[in-house]
This record gives sequence, structure tokens and C-alpha cells, in this order.
Amino acid sequence: MQYLRNVVTLKLDNNLCTGCGMCAIVCPHAVFEINKGKAHIIDIDDCMECGACAINCRFDAISVKSGVGCAAGILNGILNGTEPSCDCTGDGKASCC
Repeated sequence: MQYLRNVVTLKLDNNLCTGCGMCAIVCPHAVFEINKGKAHIIDIDDCMECGACAINCRFDAISVKSGVGCAAGILNGILNGTEPSCDCTGDGKASCC
């Protein structure tokens, strides 16, 4: 699910990336892939800015202003009458950061 196009604050510094793959593991929207030993952003507009990637990157290769996507998850829940969720757990259970 994409929220808004061309507004995501996600940044990846490939010079600092070691290709550990943690970003791809923790991202609930599969924004990252590991290719040729480095992380790559597949579609930046898929990022909901939860911040899981940046928090889990031990090499400071990723930065993002977290919170925006989770706020959208809460608002979508309110507007749709469903459980507020940004799916930060990645396991499909309703949760929010």
C-alpha cells in the first residue's frame, strides 16, 4: 500500500551499507532487497516511514523520519472503522509503533 508518492524521507547510503540484510528482514512493506552484496530500495513509495530499517541498521546506512507512516496507519484505521495498524511487527497482526 502506498500512502503518497514522492514524499518519503527514506535515504540509503550505499557507501555505508555492508549488505547484512537486516533492513530487508525488518521492513514490513518489503522496500529493500539485497543485490550484489548491498541493500537497494525497490520502490521508495512503498515505505511507510515506520523507521524499523534505520533502527536496525548497525552501520547507519539508512535514515528516515519515522512516525509518518504509523500516523497514516492510525488515521486509516479511524477512517475505515478498523483496528489502527501500521503492521510494524511484520507478522500481519494489528499493531502500531
